[in-house]
Amino acid sequence: MTDLIQLRGVNKYYGDYHALRDIDLTIRAGEFFSLLGPSGCGKTTLLRVIAGFEGVSGGTVMISDKNMKDVPPNKRPTNMVFQSYAIFPHLSVAQNVAFGLRTRKDIDKANHKALVEEALNMVGLSGFGGRAAHALSGGQRQRVALARALILKPKVLLLDEPLSALDKKMREHMQVELIRLQRHVGITFILVTHDQEEALVMSDRIAVMFAGEIGQMDDPETLYRRPKSRRVAEFIGKMNFLPGQVQTVGDTLDLTIAGFGAAQITPDQMPEGARTGDVSVGIRPETLAILFDGETARRHECPGTVDEVVYYGDMTYYDVRVKDVPQPLTIAMKNLIGRPVLDVGETCRIAWDDRALVLF
Repeated sequence: MTDLIQLRGVNKYYGDYHALRDIDLTIRAGEFFSLLGPSGCGKTTLLRVIAGFEGVSGGTVMISDKNMKDVPPNKRPTNMVFQSYAIFPHLSVAQNVAFGLRTRKDIDKANHKALVEEALNMVGLSGFGGRAAHALSGGQRQRVALARALILKPKVLLLDEPLSALDKKMREHMQVELIRLQRHVGITFILVTHDQEEALVMSDRIAVMFAGEIGQMDDPETLYRRPKSRRVAEFIGKMNFLPGQVQTVGDTLDLTIAGFGAAQITPDQMPEGARTGDVSVGIRPETLAILFDGETARRHECPGTVDEVVYYGDMTYYDVRVKDVPQPLTIAMKNLIGRPVLDVGETCRIAWDDRALVLF
């Protein structure tokens, strides 16, 4: 993939408020890229800077090797789908989709109808052109907004939390539809979301933002399995943290973990600048397991007592107290046929593996 968007040293101030802090970011052509973070972290501001709706206080924004300084939004090779969709209820679906064509002098009006039908076909709404926009469902309105943005054939489609107004089932369905659409049209998608699961499901790469800065930028698996900071680890999914102490650092790293005992990790698990001393050790709930009768641990095990049980149907989440660990450990167990659900107060055995450990 070639680089399409480059941001170098981008800063944004609103008076004394520093909204974006020295953002360096490269987004590739044809990539599904997500800006993920809590409310107020600057992700929507960054999207609007790329779109041209916000100017920068410092730094450069390059798209296709062209400096976007003083280039207005309508002259940039981008289009934006807003959180509210901004569908005009008094217009038909076709009129909504064609709205952006009104300002394009380079497109013959005779071709408008064919372009509208092509855009509607892209989003699975072929034949919906004559319908009243106000009569559509939430998912259909979202597709109309996508078609209206895609009809202008931008190089970059900017998506500002486009699924937040949908219910859970429709949101999950539209996540898959957006992935398919992006692969079909082959253009760069940049998604803003505060939903970690949404970003993990849809993205080729994710930039996690906090307080106007990028905390980590990686592919979804690396972000989840190997977060570089405790802050990223806490934001992306659930993670247990245990006190530990590094004993030796060499070809492998030897440490002792509260409640778990001795452990050893490999070079790919070591944080930069690893040294002896106190550390925080992270482990995901699904990489821990409760051993039932007849099951043996292939790696390590330790005793515990069930403190809380939360049943989700396909999964059960247990909070388990382990000696010398300050907080209960959260353990995610798949509900298999024949596997019992433990009660609060029951004792159990917890299995864990060195390979799942992350050091901070």
